[in-house]
Amino acid sequence: MTLIAGRYRLLDALAEGSAGIVWRARDEALGREVAVKEVHAPPGTPEAEERLLYARVEREARAAEAISGPGVAAVHDVVVERGRPWIVMELVRGLTLAETLEADGPLPDREAARVALGVLAALRAARAAGVPFSGLGPNRVLLANDGRVVVTGVATGTSAPDAPPPGPEEDLRSLGALLGGTVADPASGPLAPVVGGLADADPDVRAGAVRELERVAGTGERPRADGPAAPAPERRPGVAQEREDGGSGGVRGTRAPEEAEGAAPGPRRRGPGRRAVIAAGVAGLLLIAAALVWQAVRDGDRGAGPAGGGAPSTAPAVPGAAGAGAEDGGPSATPRS
Repeated sequence: MTLIAGRYRLLDALAEGSAGIVWRARDEALGREVAVKEVHAPPGTPEAEERLLYARVEREARAAEAISGPGVAAVHDVVVERGRPWIVMELVRGLTLAETLEADGPLPDREAARVALGVLAALRAARAAGVPFSGLGPNRVLLANDGRVVVTGVATGTSAPDAPPPGPEEDLRSLGALLGGTVADPASGPLAPVVGGLADADPDVRAGAVRELERVAGTGERPRADGPAAPAPERRPGVAQEREDGGSGGVRGTRAPEEAEGAAPGPRRRGPGRRAVIAAGVAGLLLIAAALVWQAVRDGDRGAGPAGGGAPSTAPAVPGAAGAGAEDGGPSATPRS
C-alpha cells in the first residue's frame, strides 16, 4: 500500500472527482485513521497553470488548519508528495446530504433547518479563518454518525485565480440554494421565507431569514440581555425537543439561558412529591398510634368494668408511651414495632 510522506498509508478510495481523490488512510505515527485528499489538476491543464493551482491549494489548505469547530472537518496536516499537495483531514463517518436525499427524499422542515444551521456555522468558521468556502453543495455536507453536520473540502482551489473572494452575502446565498434543495416545498412551505430571504440583497432581510431559520429549527429567540423577555408558552415544546436533539453548529452554546430557566421548575415539581410522601408516612404513623391508644383504652375499660374494682392497670402504660411518641414525632417508635 502507498505510503505518503513516510507516514500516511493509503487504504482505499472514498470519493473521486475532478479535483482529486479522497482516500481512507492510516496515520502510522499516531495510529489513527484519517482522510487524505490527493489533489490533481484537471486533464489538459498547462504545466504552468498546474503549478500555480497546486501552490494555491497548498496555501489554502495550510490556512484551513486554523479553522476550528464541530461543523468543519479538521485539517491535520498538509504535505507535498510527487509535486502535488496532499491534505490530511479528520475522517468523518456518515452519509453525505446528497446520499441522504437520494435514499430518503426531502428532509422534514425542522431537520432541514437544523442541517442548514450547522452548515452556516461551518461557513462562518471558515470565513473567520480567512478561507471562505466555495462550491457548496449537498455532496460536500456530511451528516455524521455522531449527529454533527460537517462541511468538507473547505480548501478546494476550484475558484478562479483572479476572481474576487466571495463575501458573507455569498455564503448566505449558497446556503439558501442548498436549503431549497433539501425540503419538499421550498416555494410555499415553512422555510420558503428563509430560502428567499437568504438570497435577498438587503442585509436586514438576510438577518431576519437567519432568525426564522433558528425558529424553525427549534432553537428559538433567546431572552435579550437588556430586557426580561421570556419565551412564550407555545415555545416550550420546541425547547424540550431541542434538548433531545442536542442541537448543532452554534446552537448548543446558546441553550444555556433556556436550560437555566427550565431547570428551576423541575425541583419545584419534585419537591411537593417528596413532601407528600413524607406527610403520608407521618399520617400513617399517627393513625397506627391512635389505633393502639384506642385499643389500649378499650382493653383498660374492659378490665376495670368487669373487675368492679376500677384498680389502675399497667396495660395502658404501653399505649400511652406509644401515643406520646407519636405526638413527639411518631417515627421514633417505628423501629420497635
